[in-house]
Amino acid sequence: MIKELVTKTIDLGSGSAEEKRQEIRDYFLKTWTIDELLYRQLKSDEVFYHRGDPLRHIILFYLGHTSVFFINKLYLAKIIERHINPKFESTFAIGVDEMSWDDLDNNHYDWPPVSEVREYRDEAKKVILDVIDNAPLVLPIDWESPFWIVMMGIEHERIHLETSSVLIRQLPLDLVRPDLFGERCATAGEAPENELIPVSGAIMRLGKPFDYPLYGWDNEYGEYEEEVAGFQAARYLTSNGEFLEFVEDNGYETEAYWTEEGWRWRNFKEAAMPLFWRREEDGYRLRLVAEEIGMPWNWPVEVNYLEAKAFCNWKSAKTGRNFRLPSEAEWYRLHKAANLTDVTEWEQAPGNINLEYFTSPCPVDTFEQGGFFDVIGNVWQWTETPITGFPGFRVHPMYDDFSTPTFDGKHNLIKGGSWISTGNEATIHSRYAFRRHFYQHAGFRYIDSDAPLQIQQADYLTEEDVTLSCENNWGDAFTGNLIFGKQLAKLAGELLPENPGARILDLNADTGRLAFELARSYRDVTALDFTARMIRVPIQLQEQGYVRYTMKDEGELVFYRDVVLSDYGLSETKEHILFMQSDAMNLKPNYSGYDLIIVPNLLEELSDPLLFLSQIHTRLNEKGYLLLVSDYEWDEEKTPRDKWPGGFKKDGEPVTSLDGIKDVLAPHFDLYREPQDLPLSLKKTTRTSEKRLVQVTVWKMRG
Repeated sequence: MIKELVTKTIDLGSGSAEEKRQEIRDYFLKTWTIDELLYRQLKSDEVFYHRGDPLRHIILFYLGHTSVFFINKLYLAKIIERHINPKFESTFAIGVDEMSWDDLDNNHYDWPPVSEVREYRDEAKKVILDVIDNAPLVLPIDWESPFWIVMMGIEHERIHLETSSVLIRQLPLDLVRPDLFGERCATAGEAPENELIPVSGAIMRLGKPFDYPLYGWDNEYGEYEEEVAGFQAARYLTSNGEFLEFVEDNGYETEAYWTEEGWRWRNFKEAAMPLFWRREEDGYRLRLVAEEIGMPWNWPVEVNYLEAKAFCNWKSAKTGRNFRLPSEAEWYRLHKAANLTDVTEWEQAPGNINLEYFTSPCPVDTFEQGGFFDVIGNVWQWTETPITGFPGFRVHPMYDDFSTPTFDGKHNLIKGGSWISTGNEATIHSRYAFRRHFYQHAGFRYIDSDAPLQIQQADYLTEEDVTLSCENNWGDAFTGNLIFGKQLAKLAGELLPENPGARILDLNADTGRLAFELARSYRDVTALDFTARMIRVPIQLQEQGYVRYTMKDEGELVFYRDVVLSDYGLSETKEHILFMQSDAMNLKPNYSGYDLIIVPNLLEELSDPLLFLSQIHTRLNEKGYLLLVSDYEWDEEKTPRDKWPGGFKKDGEPVTSLDGIKDVLAPHFDLYREPQDLPLSLKKTTRTSEKRLVQVTVWKMRG
């Protein structure tokens, strides 16, 4: 069954429109089917409520997540006009697990029956097929095309085919069933002796042009050049047998081999061998996705970065050489030395990749590639490179949090793909990164090099909307400008004087200044923002105490800004704040019970401010306050005309936005004080600003 579903990612630039439509339809259906086949390995529906990894969601989340992702992105891109199930499309929405703004407390989730999730998937499938069959299609398909969003959903589902298989692999063995997802490799034996092969140096150019014909994630684009010095690389991936030497030489008990981060992890997990190894009286066994087998010593070892790095340090100490993992650029040099091409040029995969051969790893000496083995395929390979964007990087507006949350120096790239890497994951330009303690179907190849590591630094935020927000939130340190967030915090203090236990919700956190100012006086502040690229700024300030960004001066000149939280006197109370990514139009039930909700310059950004205002009382305590700030600049591109509170004539008479807001809030609120106009100056460059006059209204909920 799996073999019938094998395919490759699609060339989006060639052929006729109708041929391409059918090709994408077939690609979607095969992706959908293989994703559902993966879950056949669970013994019963009850298993969906288990977690494979304590730091990630229950398995059910991933069954629902891939279909919800499609619907949310198609709706956000205005390709479809309505949601299917708003509750599901909130609960199953955020799939970036291990980010500090992701909420993994199961008490906050009302998980539905598996049958309802399957029914939702069936409904979503019909909607997606209707889009594929009827949306306008013009070649080449690029970022602006509705079919780019379709491809985004398909490639996203293919990522989760792999990540979900890792989570199933971590379930107790008695909860899964073998032999229901293709055929594993049946060949096993003793590990081959590894050896080093020289690779000459070269100038490597990384990054994908924006007109490349295959779908790509935002982090793949841009241009980066690096001169790679010559090095020696292991012929084979490190096998289980080779890694056993490290284990038996007390590698897991010797602190000197580990980085500081690695040793903390090792002690926390009490790790004594790789996660998927099992030690029994008669020897070692290996856990696969849905079964255990006798240890295949000639298969690649699967470890996290911290273990791979400790092995390299151990090998260096034993030999007096400089062993380490390759950088991203060195991996590309190895790829070129192996004479490998991109996926579209394959008649058959040159390695154990794309599910073309096995549904497991295989011996490390099976697939030769230019004198090396498994430069691509079998298992992913950890690199020394923390992921960041190439020069020219920009986010796709429909998925702004795919990459940017990982640009924190804590996520290292994996390269080369694994046996279950399909679609975009199997392409030469794919760039996926995980926390260093994380497990994928990943191992490593070591190199010997005296050249110092070159790690691209991209410390300064450069995305224009983010940097302008930083300047308008934090620029008083550089310009002395009056910061609007400080004014709103002062108003909050007048509403809730001497009440440090009050609960406050900021529904447009932006880059965080208002929330940090509120935290001076209140111990329970929740600050939400729709976009990951905004919310990551205050999270970094909270976690690291500083953030850096560039501010446009004139022409091509910029200023480099460093914001240090302690310089503002805000570091002592930073832990009073919970920053989260969330959609104000689709809030989870746990965001309730507040004494004050502040809605700063958000109404005019919402798709349905009338609906939002009609429901906001459910989030407040009795006699709680609602503080609205808006310039009432309604835009039909963001808010349909029939959803405006005001700003139009009705029956020949003008209806102001304040009039409309009064009508919506009247069943539950009284206007607490007279509306107040405040000037708002938004810095654009060193010499230009935009002046606005916003109206501040305060409403008190009736008891």
